[in-house]
Amino acid sequence: MGNIIIPENRDYMADAVVIGGGAIGVATAFWLSRYGLKTVLLEAREELAGLTTAASAECFRAQFTEDAIAPIAIEAIDIFENFAEFIGIPGYDIHVRQQGYLFLTDDKTMLPQLEAAVAQYHKLKVTDAEFLDAAQARKRFPFVSSSVVGATFRQRDGWMACHEMVHGLAKAAGARFFIKTRVTDVLTDADGVCGVQTDRGLFHTRVVVNAAGPFAGVIGKMAGIDLPLEPVRRQKAYIKTDAAPADAPFTVDLINGSYWRPESGGAIVGWVDPDEPVSEPLEYPQGDWDFPAYALDHASRLTPFWENVIADMKQEDVDVSAGQYVYTPDTQPLIGPVPGLKGFYLNCGYWMGVMVSPVAGRMTADLITGKMDNKKNPLRLTRFEEGAAIQGGAFLRGH
Repeated sequence: MGNIIIPENRDYMADAVVIGGGAIGVATAFWLSRYGLKTVLLEAREELAGLTTAASAECFRAQFTEDAIAPIAIEAIDIFENFAEFIGIPGYDIHVRQQGYLFLTDDKTMLPQLEAAVAQYHKLKVTDAEFLDAAQARKRFPFVSSSVVGATFRQRDGWMACHEMVHGLAKAAGARFFIKTRVTDVLTDADGVCGVQTDRGLFHTRVVVNAAGPFAGVIGKMAGIDLPLEPVRRQKAYIKTDAAPADAPFTVDLINGSYWRPESGGAIVGWVDPDEPVSEPLEYPQGDWDFPAYALDHASRLTPFWENVIADMKQEDVDVSAGQYVYTPDTQPLIGPVPGLKGFYLNCGYWMGVMVSPVAGRMTADLITGKMDNKKNPLRLTRFEEGAAIQGGAFLRGH
């Protein structure tokens, strides 16, 4: 990939500089370069998509109740389904698997909530989302517990290969991607941002996009901005097993926040721990050695075949990884300009970043180039002080 380089220690000029080489940052650079801006992306690590994106469960869904997120997610899935055509590289494969997203509950008091969620999905044009009663859920998915009383399901949801997706965007972009390049300061003058200082040189620019994932708050402080962002560690485990049905959907227990999905040779299993504290951004997030046991125990509650896997599990059959998601006060991302600092833009604050990345990148580029009016942008930073923020209500805000 000729666009990925290690810079020399000198000055550079760019129309726009994107900070952060995950799915969100690369998608933003893709669109800015497509719009004709001389674009540079800066990534501190040795590779693109090596931090939060790499820790993702690699899934996508349109089952969102938020007015601002559902349209982005729907359009992103259309892109994933037609990715080779979208990037203009015939035959490029991101290994999309649309085996669905299944949200389960064994709590009857939740059924009105599930039915309301499906009604909201339909209102937001996700009309193929379904509410399943107990009998329908067990008939469609025989592996679920007899205690399940209801579910929501959408077949077109699923997962893909994030690494291939991000590198496909990078291959197709006209931007330059500078790896091993750590940002040390965001420079400003009377007219707004004027450059980005790194450990490998100075990048002169009048447009900076903060797409730094868990480190977006750190970059904000360099620019004198205190952003409402809270990084939280999330873990997942790969379990080598032939017990998980290969045709199963991404399956979620709504009561305890556990989830799993098939993966080649086994399954990805996780658990959104409600007690995981907010932390500082982590360069190398580490998983806990006992996390797989906790995750499998939680997952076995509504999909009991996991109990047998636990009994026979060997250490060499398990791999744990961790990353960080970033939450805002309404659990929805920050996209757009920062008032009072001309040229400084946000595309950060995600727990669903991979899912919406190609469209969020375009939104950011549209705001930078004037194709979109920020007053019509529901994810603008000023929504909090305007009283326009609406608390997110999507199930399992973490996957």
